[in-house]
Amino acid sequence: MFFCFSLSYLLRFFTVWILVVELASTATINPSSKIGNGYRLIAVQDSTNGGGLIGLLQVKQKNNVYGPDIPLLQLFVKHETESRLRVHITDAEKQRWEVPYNLLPREAPPSIKQTVGGQRKNAHSKTPTSSEYAGKELIFAYNADPFTFSVKRKSNGQILFDSTSDESDPYSSLVFKDQYLELSTKLPKDASLYGLGENSQPHGIKLYPNEPYTLYTTDISAINLNADLYGSHPMYMDLRHSGAEPSAHAVLLMNSNGMDVFYRGNSLTYKVIGGIFDLYFFSGPSPLAVVDQYTSLIGRPAAMPYWAFGFHQCRWGYHNLSVVEDVVENYKKAKIPLDVIWNDDDHMDGHKDFTLNPTAYPRPNLLAFLDKIHSQGMKYIVLIDPGIGVNATYGVHQRGIAKDVFIKYQGKPYLAQVWPGAVNFPDFLSPGTADWWADEIRRFHQLVPVDGLWIDMNEASNFCTGLCTIPTGRICPNGTGPGWICCLDCKNVTNTKWDDPPYKINASGIQAPIGYKTIATSAYHYNGVLEYDAHSLYGFSQSIATHKALLGLEGKRPFILTRSTFVGSGRYAAHWTGDNKGTWEDLRYSISTMLNFGLFGVPMVGSDICGFYPASTEELCNRWIEVGAFYPFSRDHANFYSPRQELYQWESVAESARNALGMRYKLLPYIYTLSYEAHLNGAPIARPVFFTFTNDTELYGLSTQFLLGRGLMVTPVLEPNKTTVEGIFPRGSWYNMFDFTKAIVSKGSSNRVSLDAPLNSINVHLYQNTIIPMQQGGLISKQARTTPFALVVAFPLGEAKGESKGNLFLDEDENPEMKLGNGHSTYVDFYARISNGSVKVWSEVDGGGFAMEKGWIVDKVSVLGLHGGNKSGFEIEIDGNKIEDGSNVEFKTIEHEFVGKLEEGGNKIKSVMVEITGLELPVGKNFAMSWKMGIQG
Repeated sequence: MFFCFSLSYLLRFFTVWILVVELASTATINPSSKIGNGYRLIAVQDSTNGGGLIGLLQVKQKNNVYGPDIPLLQLFVKHETESRLRVHITDAEKQRWEVPYNLLPREAPPSIKQTVGGQRKNAHSKTPTSSEYAGKELIFAYNADPFTFSVKRKSNGQILFDSTSDESDPYSSLVFKDQYLELSTKLPKDASLYGLGENSQPHGIKLYPNEPYTLYTTDISAINLNADLYGSHPMYMDLRHSGAEPSAHAVLLMNSNGMDVFYRGNSLTYKVIGGIFDLYFFSGPSPLAVVDQYTSLIGRPAAMPYWAFGFHQCRWGYHNLSVVEDVVENYKKAKIPLDVIWNDDDHMDGHKDFTLNPTAYPRPNLLAFLDKIHSQGMKYIVLIDPGIGVNATYGVHQRGIAKDVFIKYQGKPYLAQVWPGAVNFPDFLSPGTADWWADEIRRFHQLVPVDGLWIDMNEASNFCTGLCTIPTGRICPNGTGPGWICCLDCKNVTNTKWDDPPYKINASGIQAPIGYKTIATSAYHYNGVLEYDAHSLYGFSQSIATHKALLGLEGKRPFILTRSTFVGSGRYAAHWTGDNKGTWEDLRYSISTMLNFGLFGVPMVGSDICGFYPASTEELCNRWIEVGAFYPFSRDHANFYSPRQELYQWESVAESARNALGMRYKLLPYIYTLSYEAHLNGAPIARPVFFTFTNDTELYGLSTQFLLGRGLMVTPVLEPNKTTVEGIFPRGSWYNMFDFTKAIVSKGSSNRVSLDAPLNSINVHLYQNTIIPMQQGGLISKQARTTPFALVVAFPLGEAKGESKGNLFLDEDENPEMKLGNGHSTYVDFYARISNGSVKVWSEVDGGGFAMEKGWIVDKVSVLGLHGGNKSGFEIEIDGNKIEDGSNVEFKTIEHEFVGKLEEGGNKIKSVMVEITGLELPVGKNFAMSWKMGIQG
């Protein structure tokens, strides 16, 4: 939560710009100049400890640009799995900072002490000028002098990474200094790159050549384009289609230090201000395989409770409990689904974490309200910020001081300012902090039984800069004016190399000092770890501690929403995209950011629906809920200073919400099953269209449509004053989810189709060969979950033969583990086949006892795209038994209508959907149903 008027923002901009100009006078290096002279490989041998190669690199010619070169480097290379290769380069003589292995568990490389001695003994032995080290799918190849390496596919020799630096290239060979590391790769011009976040990308999901990509967690609004935002994810996926088959791979640089990444179209360069080069290569070759391999290393996405996929309402500025009660009641009156009501910091006493405002949110009244909504199945979530108010009467702070949990500067807790005023920041890298944090959450939960926590401002955000003290003789803050204006007495900290590194990353998009409006980078964590190194891990480490704390409360599945993220954050938390703007541009950007986080292993993601600030227009809010209803995480949130924008505030928006969220709530079984797949293998819930249709290069940059799962496509209106929208429909048959009779058929290749899109409608289409489970919906997910199931089976339209499949996962959704075999879950595979007029639909169930206990049934099956016209000779069998006249089972056929122009005489196709109702098929038991259409295929 951070808001500033345009004047405030301009003042901040010019303040930073003055600092930049002052610093620029000392800069004499052209950013495009070559910095180093590379290294030579002087020894290499097989590792005796766990396999792999170990080498020793020696600098070729030293220079002092950005500091002296590190003379000797240790190289470690290992094929960790069939599809994952690791290349680890660090100082051969001195331990350097790495992302802590206890924070992000992974295989540790050989220690320097174990390897460097033996390497030096062999340093004068003959080293091969070039060689290869092959694994199952990838090959590591190297040249010794100068040392360069490449990574290739074993199957076809395709070069995925090539660190060679030619004389004409605008980048150096390997550079490794204490505070400046540089490494580059050549790229083919047909490579499409994705990732490298978090940022708002104006050109869509594909990385755009010569745009800045800076990674350093920063509290600047998401309205800032191509700037380092709240998260750091130094991972990119590379998709190519230069041969017969498309192929994707990914590269991760496991490094938490600030960095610039320069993508030029034919090359990519890392410029990092610390740490090491710890590169992981993932062979794919499909985009889904890439994300599977990536999340197998960094951690599978967290299991989410079912209710988390319902709709959420929040606002900064719900001044008292009565307002919150009215919001819940108004959603109910408007018949708009709502599962979770949120408080920003309005519930707090003086903005202090783990407190209640006794006047605005009296505890007895709040508990009565929570009893009421909990009995209905609704949930309540509140915000906590990491900054703990410095206050002698504030128990949270006093217990933190007693347990020594805060980040230090010169031996004292580092002082900053956030909403409560003066604060100290917990050090989540300290082993004792997690226990203290869990105890504070436990105490608060006893005060207020919240259902989840929202951790904000954890980049970490600071309203001041430098070394500060609490002023004497005046109150800070004094309660007047914006709360984000620094009122502490502060002085800049620029006297150390950690506060003023020689290379300036493009922080905040303007080369701001890296300690600007955050924790001073010369402050330190437990065991002397510098904030300089650990800065971008702050939100990640807080997410881990919060997840552990919530899990220990009642043994329930935690729900955490975090603003700041790092590699692996999705294992613990959901993410929203921060302070966006109520504009059509921001609506478009939200799709690319959502899709990026699916790549990053954070599939539970969404943006503030209708925009955080300023005021949204009625038309924009209509269109935004139509998109936002299909974000994995769907929440309306607005700023303190913006007009109210709950979905019932405009009748037209309420109608759009009922339509779009009504469909979402019917699709909850499908969306929840996608979340199970994400937890199992990392598959994004919302994903780019090319994930399914990888052969079609026209889709590689498509950022205005997206898929939920494999075959449910959303085509939103993203511009004002439009009642139609053009969508790209890949080859095959697509069926309108709001009217199954309407079909789009693309023959040969993708077609552009103009779709009707009146104000209150959203286009959602189901692809052929897919079966999706649905329920009847409701105003709360708990109610919707008790209704009968319907199966929608989509075949290729009018084809005589075809197959479709789908699945369904059900469980006791607040159990900590999301898995089969525990007696509290059921998994169902659905199959369907059409062959010459004979149709069969059947299921195969694993762990059916849970679904049987719940009494879930399938009462309706709709089969789309069948060839034919009438029902003469229709006979239906269920589990081998004919359905006789007089039963409750009813059957009807409806002819399909076609949207857009059909090719090759396609208008002559006669095809129907079949709808069978009155069924009572237990979800927990295998079933098979079949019939003949009474016509020939």
